[in-house]
Amino acid sequence: MAETTATAADLAASADPAAAAPARGRRAQVARIALRSVQVLLALFYGIASALPKLIAHPSAVESFDKIGWGSAGMYTIGALELAGAMALLVPALQSLAAMALSALMVGAFIVQLTAFDGQYAATPLILIVPLALIAWARRGHNAELLRLLRPTR
Repeated sequence: MAETTATAADLAASADPAAAAPARGRRAQVARIALRSVQVLLALFYGIASALPKLIAHPSAVESFDKIGWGSAGMYTIGALELAGAMALLVPALQSLAAMALSALMVGAFIVQLTAFDGQYAATPLILIVPLALIAWARRGHNAELLRLLRPTR
């Protein structure tokens, strides 16, 4: 019987759509916080776990880039791009663009993993593309803001 009994709040929410607005507002706020948390975690990952070993020429990074034939120039370039992307993920006007750029970098990483490393860790870049694509889509409104900032005023 409890399953079929509606509470007064349920009836009020169904009768008045404005009454359900606070619940939607809370969900939207939770979603914004969750998305921002994912952005911060990805920024930390790209900045510390991925870019830093390349930028300090950690032996494992040097070995990997020597194996693919890119040497230290490629290693430092990729490290700098990852660090720039990590920082841009935290800047509101740049976050969508940063997510798209890091996704493109991950497509390249996937191809390199398949060709040079026999696919040993090929799933990692693909897994990282999923939250990056979500950020790029969810923050796409900032692209117009970025264009306004870049256009000269008349």
